[in-house]
Amino acid sequence: MSFKKHILTVFLVIINLIAFAAAPPPPPGAGPGCWPPPCMPIDGGITLLMAAGAAYGAKKIYDSRKKTEADQ
Repeated sequence: MSFKKHILTVFLVIINLIAFAAAPPPPPGAGPGCWPPPCMPIDGGITLLMAAGAAYGAKKIYDSRKKTEADQ
C-alpha cells in the first residue's frame, strides 16, 4: 500500500509542477515578440510534415493492398 501512496504523491507533485510552470509575463511596454509576421517561418516545417504524412499514408495503403493481393 505504501508503494501506491508514493506513486500517487510523485504523480501529484509532477502534475503541480507542470500546471504552475509558466513563463513570466513580458515586461511592461514591450510589443509583440516578433513583428512583422515574416519573421515567423512556419510554412517550411508544416509543408515537410504534410509531405511526410502523405508519403507514410501512401506506403501504408500500398503495403495493405500488396498484403491483400498476396493473401488471395
